[in-house]
Amino acid sequence: MQVSSLNEVKIYSLSAGRSLPEWLSDRKKRALQKRDVDIQRRIELIQDFDMPTVSTNLKVSRDGQYIMAAGTYKPRVRCFDTYQLSMKFERCLDSEVITFDILSDDYSKIVFLLCDRYVEFHSQHGRYYRTRIPKFGRDFSYHYPSCDLYFVGASSEVYRLNLEQGRYLNSLQTDASENHVCDINSAHGLFATGTIEGKVECWDPRTRNRVGVLDCALSSTMADKEVDRLPSISALKFDGALNMAVGTSTGQGKIFTSMEPEHDINDVCIYPNSGMLFTANEAPKMNIYYIPVLGPAPKWCSFLDSLTEELEENPETTVYDDYKFVTRKDLENLGLTHLIGSPLLRAYMHGFFMDIRLYHKVKTMVNPFAYEEYRKEKIRQKIEEARVQRVQLKKLPKVNKELALKLIEEGEEDLQNRRGKKQKKTPNILTDDRFKVMFENPDFQVDEKSEEFRLLNPLVSKISEKRKKKLVMLEQQETLREEEEEEQEGKPSDAESSETSDDEKGWVEEVRKQRRLLHQEEKVKRQERLKEDRQTVLKPQFFEIKAGEEFRSFKDTAQRQKLMKKTLGDRLQLEEKVGALSVHDTIVGSKQATFKLKKSEQQQKQQEAEKHHHQERRKLRRSASHLKSKKGRGRPFH
Repeated sequence: MQVSSLNEVKIYSLSAGRSLPEWLSDRKKRALQKRDVDIQRRIELIQDFDMPTVSTNLKVSRDGQYIMAAGTYKPRVRCFDTYQLSMKFERCLDSEVITFDILSDDYSKIVFLLCDRYVEFHSQHGRYYRTRIPKFGRDFSYHYPSCDLYFVGASSEVYRLNLEQGRYLNSLQTDASENHVCDINSAHGLFATGTIEGKVECWDPRTRNRVGVLDCALSSTMADKEVDRLPSISALKFDGALNMAVGTSTGQGKIFTSMEPEHDINDVCIYPNSGMLFTANEAPKMNIYYIPVLGPAPKWCSFLDSLTEELEENPETTVYDDYKFVTRKDLENLGLTHLIGSPLLRAYMHGFFMDIRLYHKVKTMVNPFAYEEYRKEKIRQKIEEARVQRVQLKKLPKVNKELALKLIEEGEEDLQNRRGKKQKKTPNILTDDRFKVMFENPDFQVDEKSEEFRLLNPLVSKISEKRKKKLVMLEQQETLREEEEEEQEGKPSDAESSETSDDEKGWVEEVRKQRRLLHQEEKVKRQERLKEDRQTVLKPQFFEIKAGEEFRSFKDTAQRQKLMKKTLGDRLQLEEKVGALSVHDTIVGSKQATFKLKKSEQQQKQQEAEKHHHQERRKLRRSASHLKSKKGRGRPFH
């Protein structure tokens, strides 16, 4: 349970702490509650007091037994029983709920205003009836004496639906373009509606006439505060017969206390005659707060009063406010190792807690020159800051030195251009860890002799000469001087600027020159390849044939190619001569062709082996003719 305080008003958050997922079994939940201390210490007033995704509205029945909550997704409404401290039922709807109201003392009569202009009436068993209003609604109120429902929304009219007659009555015409909220005073029945222009119009339901207009937008503005837009009425509620609370969209007013949950609040509902309130948030969990200053705890959770009284009587102080954590090494430096085991040191983890006053007292006694050390440290920091402002020696990486030098020069130029101007700082590759390997691994070295590099960077040859001179100079400075030295800053002369402008003008000529050089290099490479080919001598290669295979000459393939070039008729004639094809006339008068597929050598060998085997079996076979019985003797042999 978390406790916060503002303006000496304590707020107890009863829904703080870890929540268990719904899909866990009861056995796993009990096991987690035994192991986890945070789950053991949490207070769960109502079991599964949440929504699948988002909760939008909350209401409490007049008898105080049921809490109704609407949310998404899918659009649904849940009813929680405070006597059982659990969910009683759940119903799904066709569209999202804008607002709803409980007309009976329990949950037997409920009215829902949906986002698609439908109004649904629910009873105990479920949906009873649904109808539609002409414009999109935003709020409604029920007038018990006349059984009229007053709907306000994106229209200047206030629609009246009589539940006794079951029909719409004449609407009330307001002076506003749109109405946001409405409420009916339970004492005398006065109907009030809040408009988008920041006015509150009050109507008498008996005569259906306007009895007064209150301009809240004008009275809410103050001289010392600027208002960006016209404050519209966003909340409206009667308190007794004479008092009325009005909230504006700008949120101006005097703060009594405040609470800020992790997610945005969609609705707030106060439990009647108590200090407990519920909030519907942009999150699955619905928050529960208890403020003892507003009133006592409800009767179904009266134990909260005794619990909060005990917390107020015994306030917990944070250990770290009055104690200093020290390790064993710190105690040796302070000379306090003899205090280990005494009440002055409390063992905790890998060290001890000691009184902060004792720690400061011993520290001043052990180190009387602490101020001098502090002064020296401050002087050293100032010197370091002054050194940073100087021009420091550039330390170049081992790989891609020219690229690093180019990036450093561009960074210095960018820094000079941004002086006195509010511009965004451009990121530098040298300080970025993602490109760190590019200046450490030799595999990422830029090949300046490649064709792509020379064509994309035609002027790099002239610029690289200057950088190479600068690189040599920097390497000499690094090897000769180990300490930091100042370098003379200098700006490029007019000759250099004119030279760069000439380079920009002759960009096309430089590209052509690089291409000519590339063509010449390719020509030289081709000639070298031709020389190597002429010098090479072709030697015959021999291959060994595997066992069981025959060598076939290349004549077979040549004959096959010649055969494929001939016509179908010529091929048929050749196959008839060989015996692979036989053509003869049939009785009907047509021709019949029979093909004999050419067998492979392996199949021919297998066929010959089978023929040889059958011949051997015939030789070994014995005749059974002598087993025949003579006529008339015995039974015939079968």
